[in-house]
Amino acid sequence: MANKYVKTELDRARDELFSHIQRCDVLEAEEEDQDTWMEETLEFMYERYPRLSPVDRIELGVLGKRYLKPIVPHGKGTTAKNRSEWEDGAQEEEDGVAAA
Repeated sequence: MANKYVKTELDRARDELFSHIQRCDVLEAEEEDQDTWMEETLEFMYERYPRLSPVDRIELGVLGKRYLKPIVPHGKGTTAKNRSEWEDGAQEEEDGVAAA
């Protein structure tokens, strides 16, 4: 039998936090509102996952804040959703036609 990965308490808390972020549309909120939401939600998560160590709590907060404010903003750059549009524009430029 293969060695199966068992999710840790931090894994479950992280997954739930990311799910809350998506469901609550907090990615579209103003930065101040995001910060307030994150503080309140982390307190809720700490209550839901009381076995998180102090280090795990810090890591959960860092992960949540990075998810809210990634280095490359959500929906920017070449993604699976806009890749075909990007490739079409690149092909038009190669053909000497400026992309609109």
